Amino acid sequence: MTQYGMAIDLNRCFGCQTCAVACKIANNLPVDVTYNLVYTKRDEDYSHPGDAVPKGAFCYDNAGGTFPDSILKFFPLSCQHCSNPICVEVCPTGATTKDEETGIVGIDYETCIGCGTCMTACPYDVRTLLSDNVEYYIDMECGEYDAPPHTPNTVEKCTFCKNLIDRGGVPACMDLCPGRARYWGDLEDPESDVNKAMEGREVLKYLEDQGTEPNVFYLL
Repeated sequence: MTQYGMAIDLNRCFGCQTCAVACKIANNLPVDVTYNLVYTKRDEDYSHPGDAVPKGAFCYDNAGGTFPDSILKFFPLSCQHCSNPICVEVCPTGATTKDEETGIVGIDYETCIGCGTCMTACPYDVRTLLSDNVEYYIDMECGEYDAPPHTPNTVEKCTFCKNLIDRGGVPACMDLCPGRARYWGDLEDPESDVNKAMEGREVLKYLEDQGTEPNVFYLL
């Protein structure tokens, strides 16, 4: 069995937002829909990094603390593709599933009824409910030819770019990261890039106490 996962080196991330932009373009995301958020960190507490800015907002890039001991770090956040996803358990229609071959948590947009139950249950606050009027920035499709559809009144989130994975590629956010802060691969393979990146490093599993067993790891 394969369990795809990602490691993000927080010492290499400099908050450029390339991951967010690459994701938005590759997936042809509608207005006000973002799968990747990059929060500004203004202290050393990684228990709730999103508290630094309003939920769903992009970072302000302003330092915290008192000069000369100011702190400015960044915390990218998207779906954690958990091994024990709460969203799968609570979905009333079975629209949210965990793929047995890849371990990727996905949504069947034909089955999703947009009830928002998964959004309430997910501790990471990384899902978006599309409105009944999906709007785009330009009047033409962009990004990958096989990007997932955007169906009104359904819930969306990061897909780990499964369409690219199925073609032998890697997630757009990782491929285009200029700081090379992201590592990708099969967590079941000890020789994968993601496992090698975590060797000898202090690793954070965000909100691990929620029992979700996230498969995105943060290198401190």
